[in-house]
Parts: sequence; C-alpha cells; structure tokens
Amino acid sequence: MSHEPLLHLRNLDCGYGGQSVVQHLNLHLNRGDIGCLLGPSGCGKTTTLRAIAGFEHVNEGEIQLGDAVLSRRGYTLAPEKRRIGMVFQDYALFPHLTVAENVAFGIRKQPNWQNIVNDMLELVHLAPLSQRYPHELSGGQQQRVALARALAPEPELLLLDEPFSNLDGDLRRRLSHEVREILKTRGTSAILVTHDQEEAFAVSDQVGVFKDGRLEQWDTPYNLYHEPFTPFVASFIGQGYFIRGQLIDPETVQTELGVIRGNRAYTMPAGSSVDVLLRPDDIIYSPQSALKALIVGKTFLGASTLYRLQLPTGNQLEGIFPSHADYPTGQEVGIGIAADHLVVFPAQGSVAAHEKLPKTGVRRYSGGI
Repeated sequence: MSHEPLLHLRNLDCGYGGQSVVQHLNLHLNRGDIGCLLGPSGCGKTTTLRAIAGFEHVNEGEIQLGDAVLSRRGYTLAPEKRRIGMVFQDYALFPHLTVAENVAFGIRKQPNWQNIVNDMLELVHLAPLSQRYPHELSGGQQQRVALARALAPEPELLLLDEPFSNLDGDLRRRLSHEVREILKTRGTSAILVTHDQEEAFAVSDQVGVFKDGRLEQWDTPYNLYHEPFTPFVASFIGQGYFIRGQLIDPETVQTELGVIRGNRAYTMPAGSSVDVLLRPDDIIYSPQSALKALIVGKTFLGASTLYRLQLPTGNQLEGIFPSHADYPTGQEVGIGIAADHLVVFPAQGSVAAHEKLPKTGVRRYSGGI
C-alpha cells in the first residue's frame, strides 16, 4: 500500500443552489488506495463524489488531485480534464454499441486503443463476450463493462457511485471482491460511495462515515469497528447496543451486567455516567453464570446463532452463541461478558435500544436509559 498522497479535500463545503450539503470536509487518499464514503441516504456522500468529479461547484475549500487543484471557490476544472474515471449506478452503457465498442469509446484517438480494449476485457474476464450488446449481458457483466470502460483511459482516480446497488446480494458480494482485486491489480486509486457497510469493508482500505453532511470519521474498517470516534460511528458500524454504566476508574465500568474492565484508559473523571457499547461478540454463552437473560429473538447463522437477549431491567443486547447451544425464545440462559476492547462515551440523553438504522440492522444511538 502506497503512502504517497493523491487526493486531498480541504475544508470542503459544497451543495446545490448555494445551499451547503457538505460542510468542513477534510480527508486525503493515498495513491493506490481505495476509499469509501459511507452513510445513510441524504448524508452528503454522493454530493462529495459529484464535487470530486467536477459535476458540482465548491462553495468553500478546495479539491486537489496530485499537484493540481481541481476545484475551489470560483473555479471548477471541467470534468473531462480531471483524469478521473466514473462508474455510474446505472452503468450508462451505450445500448447500440458492443462490449468492445463501449470499452473503446473514450480511447479511440490513442494509436494502441485496440490493444487497450483487449487488455481491459481480459482484466474483467469478458473477452469472450466482446461482440455482445449490453442487453445480452447480466447485471454483473454490465457492471464489469462499465468498469473496463472507466479504466481504459488510465485515470488517476476512479469514482464509483453505488456501483452494486442494482445487483442481488450474492452477486454484490462476489463482484465487490472482484472489483477490489481488479483495482489493486491495476494499482488504481478509487473512491466508492455506498450505504452498505459490508460492501464498504469488502472493497475499501479507508472508509469515511458521514452524518448530516459532516465526516464523522475517516479510518480503516478495523478502527471504525474497534475505535469509533463518536456514538454515531459506533452505532452505524457493526451491530451493537448501548447500556448505561458508571466509570469506576479509567479502565473499569460498573454496569447492570456487573463490572466490565477493558484494555484502554478513558480520561473522564471517576464516577462519570457513561454509555457502554456491547457488540454480539462481547456477549458469550455461559450456562453456569449467575447472570441471566431472557431470549426474545434468535437468528440461525449456521455455525452460530444470533440471540436477542432481554436483561432483568428490560434492556436488550445481542449475543452470538455456538449453534449447538440451541434454545427457544422465552427461555432464560446464562451469559458472560468478554468486552476487553471496551468502548464507552459520555452518557447523553437516553439509549434507544430497539430503533434500527435503515439497511444496517444496527441500533441508533440517541443517548440514556
């Protein structure tokens, strides 16, 4: 992975009709890396992508690619001069052109364009289909044609706008891995926009979580999951519930589940009221434990089962147990806590334990119990 900077967004403010949708956005992408803008609908991720592409003007701040400033207030370099490729949500293939002709569309003035087309079709595993038309292809094949066409001019940066949203779940997962492999093989830097966390993690080196036009965190998938900066990131990434606790010392919290000791120190004063994030892998099956929970829901996952558990206070958690530990809803089971990687935030308001975020299956943080 290269550490040479390629794309910089500095104090970016952009939107439509003079209205700011994205505010104070700062991030950078290294050459050869794949970044992702992730968040719920209307959070500003697509607006940011369009500004990078040159389709939207910048109100404040600037966009820089390599040594060139692409956009700043009062200046927007034309999209076709940016050396940026684009893969659209609907693929935007020309229906009257063959696969090979679609891939060749932007490079016919190059003397070796036929060799480039052949190389691109080999790269995306479509060489045998070069003379077919888009309507004769599956959705996944059309997506690969769009990718090959975008890569053919050798862009400095590739932008992908919800590229897998029109595909079914299994194909989405398979193609997301294929696209990452293709981009890494080419050494192409890219920015992906999606609302799907699994897709973001499968493709990207760095992920930016957006909320209401602001970037909450730009980090690796691992850090977003284990080291979330804000309660929103903690809720949006992965599954989890918040429960209320009291900080005993920098590494220890008293909760209704007992004392939880983690592996990191917090600077809040002892006695502070905090909200503790507990993910399903923090709750373990422990039949001999004195700590009991009522099973109120279950999802069989094959090698394991995801149980929704209700505590005596009425608060709920989720736990992943081995699939041989098979219990019906309505039964009480013993549980233990293995939350060594403790994530806490200052307590705020109330914890809405049952409200779900759209398309994520995780719980929205809105503060206390």
